[in-house]
Amino acid sequence: MERLQKVIAYAGVASRRKAEQLILEGKVKVNGKVVTQLGTKVSNSDVIEVNGIKLEKQDKVYYLLYKPRGVISTVSDDKGRKTVVDFFKDVVDERIFPVGRLDYDTSGLILLTNDGEFANLMTHPKFKIEKKYIARLKGIPTIEDLKKLQRGIELEDGKTAPAKVSMTTVDRKANKAICEITIHEGRNRQVRRMFEAIGTPVVKLKREKFAFLDLTGLNPGEFRELTKHEVKRLRVLAETGRID
Repeated sequence: MERLQKVIAYAGVASRRKAEQLILEGKVKVNGKVVTQLGTKVSNSDVIEVNGIKLEKQDKVYYLLYKPRGVISTVSDDKGRKTVVDFFKDVVDERIFPVGRLDYDTSGLILLTNDGEFANLMTHPKFKIEKKYIARLKGIPTIEDLKKLQRGIELEDGKTAPAKVSMTTVDRKANKAICEITIHEGRNRQVRRMFEAIGTPVVKLKREKFAFLDLTGLNPGEFRELTKHEVKRLRVLAETGRID
């Protein structure tokens, strides 16, 4: 089940805000009946009409993008900055959106789809989909610092869930280090804030893995479509915690 205004927006008829306006104005029907209640939920079997025109259902699509730095994880940007969707404009007909986000200055793996239910499975903390990052740090964390991250560390928006953390490279002369960190939450700038909390700010950050997916064969700005088997495995992982 998905909110009606989101379904209209995903179909490319209007922005979500405009879709809400159309609903309030009585211009949307579900199964032949006018719906004016925001938040109404619909399923794939429901027939939706906007201004008397039946909404055509799009095929579900799933993509993996190697996001470069300097790109924002949104569908559009009022400041004119490049977005993750811009990489698909000339090759993908469907209206897609990013699954979660990567910061403007963070590179790496991000998924895009037009499947809202799938996106929720991939991003809701209760499903515990792991994301692995490589963080180049200013400063060298102590063993106790890393243990704090592993146990969960207090941030301004609450304590983080336990993380998997290891230090892979240490340059004591330059006072720099490289750490691998795996988390399943998706708070705003979470990895950066976690390392800032232990006094070793992130200089460069890259997401290398999303569940079992990685960036093999891709350069920054390149993407590929997920296979049906990969999509199925991701769903099974979210729903059962196991990978078939």
